[in-house]
Amino acid sequence: MPVSDLIRRHTAALRALLILTVITGFAYPGIVWVAGQLPGLHDKSHGSIVEAGGRPVGSSLLGQSFTDPNGDPIAWYFQSRPSAAGDGYDSLASGGSNLGPENIVDTPADPALLATGSDPESAGFTPSLLTQVCTRSREIGLREGVDGARPFCTADGVGAVLSVMGTYTTDGAVIPERVVSVNEPRRAGPTPVFRTEYQGVPVECAQYDEDYSTGRIVPIAGDAPSEPAVPADAVTSSGSGLDPHISPAYAEIQVNRVAAARGIESAAVREIVAAHISGRVLGFAGEPRVHVLELNLDLDSRYPVPGTAASE
Repeated sequence: MPVSDLIRRHTAALRALLILTVITGFAYPGIVWVAGQLPGLHDKSHGSIVEAGGRPVGSSLLGQSFTDPNGDPIAWYFQSRPSAAGDGYDSLASGGSNLGPENIVDTPADPALLATGSDPESAGFTPSLLTQVCTRSREIGLREGVDGARPFCTADGVGAVLSVMGTYTTDGAVIPERVVSVNEPRRAGPTPVFRTEYQGVPVECAQYDEDYSTGRIVPIAGDAPSEPAVPADAVTSSGSGLDPHISPAYAEIQVNRVAAARGIESAAVREIVAAHISGRVLGFAGEPRVHVLELNLDLDSRYPVPGTAASE
């Protein structure tokens, strides 16, 4: 190939590179940036930052936790729903737990490791989605002074699940011969189970080194109300793990605690909550919701807690 042709082709390639660099590297980002400064778009393009006292405190699009350095809920703040995004509301790890409704059997902790002082997680304990829901419901019930019981949960806050082992009949039923409460491990001393018998067969605690998957796994609804006092969004995370809203029902059960911590009447807190309830989008999409950060900031501005940053 003649040298002149090589020069011509490389020159054309260089021109194309320069033109595309200008368009995609400068012009397009510049147009997008300018568009982001327009009224109505400026807030969104800058992350929908919420400020209080002249400093950023969060984003209106992202939820956050309202806990102390030990991870305990701060009494005078409304609490957000759980988050499975990283360590909680991590925008770089957005996502749900990916656990489904059939995830009801815990992975038990190694008792030998527990005996050495290891925490349950380090000892191998992995709670099922059911046990996570049960534990959260019980804790929230105790914190908010409401009944934390819910179907398929034990009074101790784990999944009420049995492995029923026995003889299978021709119609697929099981004649029980041995029944084990799979989420209640055997411990030293008396270890009561959530129910003493199932169809006349005594219920045992689970042993760490035994496999109960050969039995029929049976969740037990129990006598908890079908409509629990602790709503679903209080015990489950959103698909993104970043939802900044809670339901009005979850806000309602927190009113008395927040009012007591701030030293005001519950009616005053309930009035502020009502002002922050957003209806369904376009009147039919989604559910009514309460923006937790905006609600807490409004409370801080009206009824600051002495000794906190909000009151200084």
